[in-house]
Amino acid sequence: MALCEAASGGCSLHWPRVLLFGDSITQFSFQQGGWGASLADRLVRKCDVLNRGFSGYNTRWAKIILPRIIRKGNSLDSPVAVTIFFGANDSALKDENPKQHIPLAEYVANLKSMVWYLQRAGVAGSRVVLITPPPLGEAAWEQECLLQGCRLNRLNSVVGEYAGACLQVAQDCGVDVLDLWTLMQKDTQDFSSYLSDGLHLSPKGNEFLFSHLWPLIEKKVSSLPLLLPYWRDVAEAKPELSLLGDGDH
Repeated sequence: MALCEAASGGCSLHWPRVLLFGDSITQFSFQQGGWGASLADRLVRKCDVLNRGFSGYNTRWAKIILPRIIRKGNSLDSPVAVTIFFGANDSALKDENPKQHIPLAEYVANLKSMVWYLQRAGVAGSRVVLITPPPLGEAAWEQECLLQGCRLNRLNSVVGEYAGACLQVAQDCGVDVLDLWTLMQKDTQDFSSYLSDGLHLSPKGNEFLFSHLWPLIEKKVSSLPLLLPYWRDVAEAKPELSLLGDGDH
């Protein structure tokens, strides 16, 4: 049911929202063919998909800014679904990238803190999806590092530890999780085609993520109606009768 408030001429529509919260893999997801763009397209006229991705961010910084993105006590701020997608930066090697690196135990604590904050803000655990970082293509990412004048600053085995920790948080908190790290390496397949530079997603990787995320999101938004009538259903003689209701169709 779309929320509305009385306004001159009818109800003011408040569209449901899906919030994507993460690092660069979320920030870039609205690019052409991106997983966030695909999600927005799938949900058009049902809800808004908000991109709150922050390139380079880790869970320490994310935990600090989350209350600025979703406020407590405001029902209109409460999303119908939230993805939390961090770990690609947290898992950076401390010696090579101390600014982004977050110790594994703190990563766990930060993820739990964000899930608990959402619950206190009125976002039930049933609306939350955690996403593990994808696997790291070390050879390709090392080339990117060398171009930036630094040594390889991430290892796939370490990323796997953070992915495993994310899975455990999801189990402990009772929320859904998409284990991207494992799925992309299933049956020891070559996952390099899923990555554009060893770290970020390629078009194929975006498609892969969306195909596995959509079933988790769909069950959270399946009851949402199409907002406002289909054009053929608008009353021709007096369209106000069709268009100034509560917006559901």
